[in-house]
Amino acid sequence: MQKVGLRLKGIRADELLFRVNGVPPKADGKLELKPAFSRKVRRAAGEENIFLLTLSVRIESTPEEPKPFDLVASLTGVFGTDAAGEEGVRAAVVEATQVVFPYLRAAVTGLTSAAMAAPIVLPVIAGPLFPEDREKDDGLFS
Repeated sequence: MQKVGLRLKGIRADELLFRVNGVPPKADGKLELKPAFSRKVRRAAGEENIFLLTLSVRIESTPEEPKPFDLVASLTGVFGTDAAGEEGVRAAVVEATQVVFPYLRAAVTGLTSAAMAAPIVLPVIAGPLFPEDREKDDGLFS
């Protein structure tokens, strides 16, 4: 993937939610979190070289997989870039995702700690977070 010039201009929290939902923990104390990540990318109005990337994670209780809490964290980074063309924009989005993800990890850990729950530490992701960002022919991913 090509390298692009990328500058983080700012980052904000759009949503931080931790809600206890009354589901008792399992007797064995084990909890499978299964965080669901999503990403939204949009151009800044009237700015060709500025884009916003929103990265979110959800851990929610469902009837099939009950959890004692629901968690939502969503952060938006504002980036400047000199990327051009489809490949350049794709590279900028992948790189911007890698920039925002550590902030999202910290927000989740801080949110759960502030709620006086056991801190949740999302894993470090070495490489692209989303499968569609991985290069098919680089031999690293199958």
